[in-house]
Amino acid sequence: MNGISDGSTVHDGVHDRVELAYTAVFADVHEAVRVSLGATRWWRALRWVAYGAAVLALLIAALELLLPGEPDTGTVAEMAGLGVAAVAVLHLMSRAVAWAFFRAVRAQGEVRAVVDAEGGRWSARDTQQTIRWAMLPRYVETDRLFVLLTPRQAGSGFAYLPRHGLAGPADADRLRALLDRHSSRV
Repeated sequence: MNGISDGSTVHDGVHDRVELAYTAVFADVHEAVRVSLGATRWWRALRWVAYGAAVLALLIAALELLLPGEPDTGTVAEMAGLGVAAVAVLHLMSRAVAWAFFRAVRAQGEVRAVVDAEGGRWSARDTQQTIRWAMLPRYVETDRLFVLLTPRQAGSGFAYLPRHGLAGPADADRLRALLDRHSSRV
């Protein structure tokens, strides 16, 4: 990984190369985790279950309040609490996963990444990782990041490339073009 310098791109058609240098930022990691989870069927199903449970619990609380007779305040409180807790746990899960991942990445200091026709290579103080395009066939572009995703059948793995790690605004266009050649946009 020596020789990573200025974010340059070589234009020979097949061997375009985009380089990034960045330090981990929690907002980036959290967004990458949310994108990765959102691209999985099981997370979407879990969201439906959590929101469905919340709606059901709140309906039970409302019925308890609206039905004739004295409402059982314990049931109302339990159901309202259950509804809020189901949604809160869902949102806190992605944040907890992101925080654990962020702590590991942040401990490595500056990250340098190279994306080219072969795939992506990331290096930091104590680590080096190469991921070929076959393992990152999908990507999502957000305002902050390019999130590279593993195949659906492989689970919910991801790698991310923050825009603030690019040498300049034109590199975002070159990175997008490179990703479009080797990966498909979700």
